Amino acid sequence: MNLDRRLTPARPDLAAAHLLGQVEAARFVEGRVLRVGASLVDLRRDPQPDSGVETQALFGERVTVYEEYEGWAWAQLEGDGYVGYLPAAGLIDVGAASTHRVAAPWTFVYPGASMKLPCSGGLPLGARLSVAAEEGDFARLADGGFVWRAHLASAEAAESDFVAVAERFLNAPYLWGGKSWRGVDCSGLVQIALAACAAAAPRDTDLQEKALGAPLPAGDALADLRRGDLVFWKGHVGIMRDAETLLHANGYHMQVVSEPLAAARKRILAAGAGDVTSVRRLG
Repeated sequence: MNLDRRLTPARPDLAAAHLLGQVEAARFVEGRVLRVGASLVDLRRDPQPDSGVETQALFGERVTVYEEYEGWAWAQLEGDGYVGYLPAAGLIDVGAASTHRVAAPWTFVYPGASMKLPCSGGLPLGARLSVAAEEGDFARLADGGFVWRAHLASAEAAESDFVAVAERFLNAPYLWGGKSWRGVDCSGLVQIALAACAAAAPRDTDLQEKALGAPLPAGDALADLRRGDLVFWKGHVGIMRDAETLLHANGYHMQVVSEPLAAARKRILAAGAGDVTSVRRLG
């Protein structure tokens, strides 16, 4: 049983019903499944607007809500199991099943099938949508609104190169806990890119380092790098574009950059954050 508080819907006063007998709590409840109805919603550790953002949930993602109180929903994300507090106003009924996902880094929602109309919102790569009909170059959504059809892919379709997906985020701003073109962090970039290829990944770097791929032998790890290898430091991860070039979202540049791995290692080591802890190769 993983009792990591990030992944376990349990507090001293309340826990998920399926944890009865495994954790101590004053009461146990069945959760209610809802989905995200806003472009992005921030998940926070505490139910306070000034509490740090730990991750984000994307439009269409399902969540299991165990408590709603004073505008906050204490919930667990279906995708990666992360637990925290979401703004209840950003959640809606499950509704129609998803038929498509957003495949562009960002797309706009319009009130009609015309790009000349003022957009009514936006959706990030990976957002899950239910398309009711196609009207010319646009898809009409079951929830209302129109999206440029070429920006969508079938919900079952999977991309083949997660590095190419991550490369679409070059120059995107860095945002702690972010998971979109509007702001992304290092592990969020890895998770988003793999999700587009139908490959599940944990949210945080320590979890990714344990779960993703297989470690390269310590003595050869940096001598035999190839495209798609994940390079880990304590609290940081980057994606190799080739044998020498690292793609990563980082707080030094405050954006997603492509740079020589040697330069990144030197800078991170000089900052006192230590050297590479492992390199993992995906199957």
